[in-house]
Amino acid sequence: MYPDQEPEQWFSHDGTTFQGYEVKNRLDNNIAKLCHDDAKFFLINISPSQKEIAHLKALYGEAGAKTELKRFAEKIMDEYALNFKRNNINSNEDLLWFAKLENNRYYSFKDKEVRNGSAKRGEPKPGEQMHIQVIVSRKDLTNKIKLSPMNNSRGKNAEHSKKVGQFDRVAFKASGERVFDERYQFTRPITETFKHANTQANGSLAERIKIAEQASHQEASAEQSRQHPTQPRIQPEEKSLLDLLLSKPDYDPDPKIRKKKRRRRSQQQELTL
Repeated sequence: MYPDQEPEQWFSHDGTTFQGYEVKNRLDNNIAKLCHDDAKFFLINISPSQKEIAHLKALYGEAGAKTELKRFAEKIMDEYALNFKRNNINSNEDLLWFAKLENNRYYSFKDKEVRNGSAKRGEPKPGEQMHIQVIVSRKDLTNKIKLSPMNNSRGKNAEHSKKVGQFDRVAFKASGERVFDERYQFTRPITETFKHANTQANGSLAERIKIAEQASHQEASAEQSRQHPTQPRIQPEEKSLLDLLLSKPDYDPDPKIRKKKRRRRSQQQELTL
């Protein structure tokens, strides 16, 4: 954090702020009937691109963009809750979760800049790096229902699936993109969507051909609009934008904290979408 930046506090759905020890205590006391090896919580990293952040700042200003990103986090947690398709789990208010806005990211040993010597581990990355880290309990707010995004089982039948719960990680990641685009009127070319990337990586030949045709048609329409503009347009992004991950933070500068985290590995579960 830079000297002129106020420290961010943990928050949740009602806007209340929390100290770190309060977050820890609430999570530690929401583990009824979990086994020793069960994950006790999950980490979600809501990470907009630099141009998405710039778009928010253009709409709401510097301070307003931070406030709006926090509201966006609530909407993402709504999508997280609904994805389980469980009775009584209908919104983020049915979950025990806490989030913190981070203004910076830091280079880790995994980054090519560190490997080639152009940056040092622990240095802040340049550009717009604002993102939100969410920690959500394995159990719902009532401490009765187990909820795991690692469970993608469809069960033996529909009723069984409702009982054991399921989580569609592809749908969850796509939902982040959809919510952002609809909420902030963000124009996203097909070639820069999660659907396009996922189809290219996992789709059949027919599916890849179809989405390529859709992208070509969209680009032709966009070119026509550029030649005959009727309203202001948002410039297309150069790459896939919203990076919605269930993961750990990029870098933890305190080796003592890293050591404690290794000892508590059985207490959490990380998922990368």
